[in-house]
Amino acid sequence: MDFQLTEEQIAFRKSVEKFARKEIEPLTTEAERNSEFSFEAWKKMADFGMMGLPFPEQYGGSEAGVLTTCLGMEALGRAGVDAGTTMAWGASQILCGIPIWLLGTDEQKEKYLPKMITGEWIGCMGLTEPGAGSDAASMKTTAVKKGDKYIMNGSKMFITNAPIAHHCVVMAVTDKEAGHFGISAFIVETDFPGFSTGKDLDKMGNRASVTSELIFEDCEIPEENLLGQLGFGFIGVGKTILEWERSCLIAAGVGGMQYAVEICTKYALERHQFGKPIAHFQAIKHKIADMKVWSQAARLLLYRVAWMKDNDQPAMVEACMNKLMCSELGMRLCEEAVQIHGGYGYMKEYPVERGFRDAKLGTIGAGTSEVQRMIISKAIMNLKRGGKKK
Repeated sequence: MDFQLTEEQIAFRKSVEKFARKEIEPLTTEAERNSEFSFEAWKKMADFGMMGLPFPEQYGGSEAGVLTTCLGMEALGRAGVDAGTTMAWGASQILCGIPIWLLGTDEQKEKYLPKMITGEWIGCMGLTEPGAGSDAASMKTTAVKKGDKYIMNGSKMFITNAPIAHHCVVMAVTDKEAGHFGISAFIVETDFPGFSTGKDLDKMGNRASVTSELIFEDCEIPEENLLGQLGFGFIGVGKTILEWERSCLIAAGVGGMQYAVEICTKYALERHQFGKPIAHFQAIKHKIADMKVWSQAARLLLYRVAWMKDNDQPAMVEACMNKLMCSELGMRLCEEAVQIHGGYGYMKEYPVERGFRDAKLGTIGAGTSEVQRMIISKAIMNLKRGGKKK
């Protein structure tokens, strides 16, 4: 197996990191302090080409492929760009943009993708509800056909980009008796009658992204805004985005792990105690060694999943493994980064404090660690729903 990246991929990753350290990191660090979204950073990322990475050239994208897209997101993390900004990118371009690209009609793709790629329009994804998290199939939001429109009622919770989005890909029940096959996907524009958002949610981490509830009160959706086949929203959109979500969205966190190793190494060499740099103490050396191992292990599994996607190989279980390992090792790594910095690591002046807060969401969003373990164990033991062996 060849683990060597191409010269073009290496050069691309370096160029993104250089650009992000200079242009994006200062803006998003300030935005995170103020719990604000940086539209300036978003536009700069779009102008650089980050918004169009996976999309076809005909819509303004660069057809980068999954691995190259992951390399770009990894480079943002390596540059110290905060997790909220990279999560906003994922919510818009992956969770909203990828379904439109792969499942949408020609008209839908022509309408939404070009403006998403230029950064003019921001998207989001409405799946989780106040009473339906990991068990997304128990959702209560409904969409009923009336004439040439669907009337949607319900709400979605914890939606990244909701307060700033132009449109959302939203899941709703269209046939209550059909289970998973009674859920459909819709493209809902935020100026449709009956649509609104709740108050901005005050989060522990990822604070440069904005999050709120989506509310549908007899929301009118034109029938041409049905995304994919009726009744195949949960199966179609879920299958389409999960492997992308558990690779490209995780990539920025993998880059963030490498960033933490870099700043901890620098701190350990500069911080003196008992007359010498703390890098000379075995406890610190072992922590940094562990952090390096964890970051490299996460990186290799990420690349493996991306390679599988680029080569049209099923990667659902591998993507779950990637999401589980990268998020949980990321949390451990960020905790060690704070520990290495001691009291300074607890201060907002140092980026390890932010990294620790941001890392926790990785074990919750996009399927909790418990859900990832459930999927992986079922695959290992060849189990079906209900616990019986297939």
